[in-house]
Amino acid sequence: MRRSGRVRTLAFAMRVFGCRSGLVLAMIVASISLPSAAETERNVEETGTAYDPWQGLERDGRIPSIDMPDDIENPDHWRYYPEGRIKPGNPVERFLITTFAAPYVYHDSDVGTVFGMAFTDIDFRGQRRREFIGAFASYSTEGQQFYTAVWERWMHHRELAGGGVLIEDRSHWRLRASYSNTLTRRFFGIGPNTRERDEASYTDELVWLEAGFEKALPRPGSDWIVGVNLRGELHELADGRVGGALDADELNPRAFDDVKHQDLGRIFVTVRRDTRDSPVNPYRGWMIGGDIDSAPLQTGGDVGALYRIHGNWVHALPPLFHDGGDEDEENPPTDTFSVGARVELTSGDLPFFALPTVGGRRDLRGFIEGRFRGGASWVAGGEYRFYFIPRGFSLPRFSTIRVERVGAGFFYEAGNVAKNGNDLFDHKVRHSYGLGLRFMVERTAPFRVDIAFSEDGYEFSAGFGFVF
Repeated sequence: MRRSGRVRTLAFAMRVFGCRSGLVLAMIVASISLPSAAETERNVEETGTAYDPWQGLERDGRIPSIDMPDDIENPDHWRYYPEGRIKPGNPVERFLITTFAAPYVYHDSDVGTVFGMAFTDIDFRGQRRREFIGAFASYSTEGQQFYTAVWERWMHHRELAGGGVLIEDRSHWRLRASYSNTLTRRFFGIGPNTRERDEASYTDELVWLEAGFEKALPRPGSDWIVGVNLRGELHELADGRVGGALDADELNPRAFDDVKHQDLGRIFVTVRRDTRDSPVNPYRGWMIGGDIDSAPLQTGGDVGALYRIHGNWVHALPPLFHDGGDEDEENPPTDTFSVGARVELTSGDLPFFALPTVGGRRDLRGFIEGRFRGGASWVAGGEYRFYFIPRGFSLPRFSTIRVERVGAGFFYEAGNVAKNGNDLFDHKVRHSYGLGLRFMVERTAPFRVDIAFSEDGYEFSAGFGFVF
């Protein structure tokens, strides 16, 4: 039995990323950076701007809540950012407060050791945290190249008379462009009973362009959310470079040979009912939704679509290592239990790399990414999250860098794939379980590091956001 480990860290501190890039932990914990009193005095002397990094915050990192304006509906769905986290000035003056640039390195069993550089600005163009932009580039010892740029703008933004801003966290515009050339993609065949020893690989050179939005309806902060994304993908597939593995066209030539030069035009539509108090890091509430990810434009004239139903329920639990904060606090420490489920079905013709999969950092974390692939899939699981450092800390010798909260999580997952929906639950259930650390730099940027176990062995994974 192969025992493999991989560390996957994501380059984007919010939920807008689905890519495989990563950041070192030093960059993660830098996401909240508060200048010392001496640094504040120097800032006033050098720029003439009386920026107070503690305006709206207490010295232990606690953020007192504010009285919401009377015309704000659904106040639980708005995030408050105090004035101390919105430093004026150009990106250099805001460095390590709202702009970050850092090298990163991580190891991935697919692509080897990755070296890269990341730049992010969460107050792009000085829009008071309304816009985000990020640019990332990396190269690995196995020859993988990855370059991407992302822009996002929140639709609903409110300035507060006493300082700080409110941002409704459900409605945004998004643009993304990326190029990657991965020489070592894994492929185990199609179906619920594929064997680990039949591992094959292929090279995927991909150009990806995407534009879209999500919006709460009928008013900002409402429970109904709709979204539309338009995406273009240009794939060039070739033989892989995994030592000892088959080439993908040897394992399944019918699935591979027809899509070596495959372009897709895709339309993604989502509708969901979401009562949770946050779509990124919820403490209570439920969500159920449906997605249609269609590919009406494909090389060769094929047409296909993927249909997804997914849900989540989150409940706050009595705290173990803290008092749970108080009603007068923004984002109090909260222990939670979360469960989630997803079912995916397909129709028409899709290339094998666009079929539903289970395994990897987003589901069945004890299996390598894409371990099982088929025309339909299901996955379900639960996670218990608790925090043992509820107020965070500043890093030794770096008083300007602060971690807001540290905790842990225990999780269990089950799922599998099938040829189609008719026999989706007739096959052997695959199980995965594990534990990990949870770091929170602010509520919209939770970070996790997990180790998960399965019948194949174990896998490491890391990334921003939660699976359930």
